Amino acid sequence: MDKNLNPVRNLSDDSQDCSLDKNMEQNPLEVSRQFLPGQKMNISNGVNPPWVGRVNRRNFLRLMGGSIAAMMLPGSAGWGSTGKKPNFILIFADDLGYGDIGGFGLKESPFQTPNLDRMAAEGAKLTDFYVPTPYCAPSRATILTGRYPFRNGVVFNPAPDSGINSVGLPSSEITIAEALKGGAGYASICIGKWHLGHTLKYLPRRQGFDEYYGILYSNDMRPVQLVENEKVVEYPVIQATLTKRYTQRALDFIERNFRHNRPFFLYLAHAMPHKPLAASEDFYTPDTPDDLYADVIRELDWSVGQILGKLKQLGLDDNTFVLFTSDNGPWYGGSTGGLRGMKSRTWEGGLRVPLIARWPGKIPAGLVNNSPAGTIDVFPTILKAAGVDVPKDRIIDGKDIWPLLTRVHAKSPHNALFAMQGTKLMTVRSGKWRLHVRSPGPVPNRGEDWVDPRGPDGVTIIAPYEQARPSAYPGVIGGDGPKNIMLFDLETDPAEQRDVSRQHGDVVKRLRALYEKTLAQVPDFKPPQRFKQIRRLRGGDLDYGN
Repeated sequence: MDKNLNPVRNLSDDSQDCSLDKNMEQNPLEVSRQFLPGQKMNISNGVNPPWVGRVNRRNFLRLMGGSIAAMMLPGSAGWGSTGKKPNFILIFADDLGYGDIGGFGLKESPFQTPNLDRMAAEGAKLTDFYVPTPYCAPSRATILTGRYPFRNGVVFNPAPDSGINSVGLPSSEITIAEALKGGAGYASICIGKWHLGHTLKYLPRRQGFDEYYGILYSNDMRPVQLVENEKVVEYPVIQATLTKRYTQRALDFIERNFRHNRPFFLYLAHAMPHKPLAASEDFYTPDTPDDLYADVIRELDWSVGQILGKLKQLGLDDNTFVLFTSDNGPWYGGSTGGLRGMKSRTWEGGLRVPLIARWPGKIPAGLVNNSPAGTIDVFPTILKAAGVDVPKDRIIDGKDIWPLLTRVHAKSPHNALFAMQGTKLMTVRSGKWRLHVRSPGPVPNRGEDWVDPRGPDGVTIIAPYEQARPSAYPGVIGGDGPKNIMLFDLETDPAEQRDVSRQHGDVVKRLRALYEKTLAQVPDFKPPQRFKQIRRLRGGDLDYGN
């Protein structure tokens, strides 16, 4: 696959308009006939099944029943409301906790999210949904490739101000954008946080996206600069306007492709609620400075409402598959919803994230499924829905989880789900059990006098000074102390308070065997070159001080 930069689509060029689905160019009767159960004949060869020419009531119902059933299968010509290819929107929040939105967690969310609540009421929720690492870049590589970090090669966070410039998603990896472009001619855009490499060879348009607009790494890593395609367009960045600008760019992309009748993939990777927290004037409440996190969440929720409203306005609602989730658990100020741990730790609070999926007419409203799944499953699920084959030349760890999104009691397609921290395989989830083979770690030792080296400074990182402090710890504190080999029954103890490894040695043995089998596939990773300490790099270009 060509990895050269993809020129931005000329949306005024009618020659690039998508053609009709090949099935829609055929006679409607022939389309229906090819879907009949057990019908192996090639209709185009002139050989008809014995009932053609005798279309009585029974044969007519037989034909229609087979056609309607087939139209509800992912990838079929009739899946979209008008036979068009479906659109896909993946909204990926940054550091949003399991309890940061309504309807998840072991307790009520402290934040107001009416649009996300409505999205869940109109679609499906997966309550046991996991990321493969409790931090940024590896999680992003996994959701776009369907492969664990140890397979896609991204186990570290790129960071220009730390001198970590050699880390990025290899060009050999296939992203959702690449697969949809090559297999079905989709237009695509990445908006927001990329964090899969910030030097030229790793940029989004080298990985199948037609357009990019955002910050190439975390919004607290200097230089914080806004990039469009391969050009810096703003430095420094007024972070209070990011959510609104990302949302507007997303709405523009949807409308442009609607006007030109193109199927699209929108990857909206919001900067928030990653630190530094920042909200626009419409949501910022300076009179209550201790609730900046709540302001940020309300604006993210507003953004979701704007996107869903645009789909409805344009009549794209029932032909667009929308997913909302997060890259890992929360930082200070957020909520794990009663789970133990936080971002950077492999407790449930660092790894379990909310998942909401919406597709009117395809996903039943108000469905809740408790079977384990993860961001590794997004890649194959989207490809299946688009009618695009999953790559056969590599291991894809993810599975198609459409059954989980459409049936309450559908079981997980995974025997086990794994998570890493850095280069180490840490933990395994299988059924109701969580085995921490390696210690998930203690509560971070940061006092109220802790100074964030990447905090707002009013010059290079422009955001409100009233950031969440370590006292606003997001997870449950307490329970049995962290150590190697801890087993938890997540059905009865989702907060991981009581280690039952001694009582269930057989379970430990079974899960340890699953862990060892996967561990044997993890290669040795050399740590990347880096600075001895964080540097204040000047922005304005993509040279990073070189």
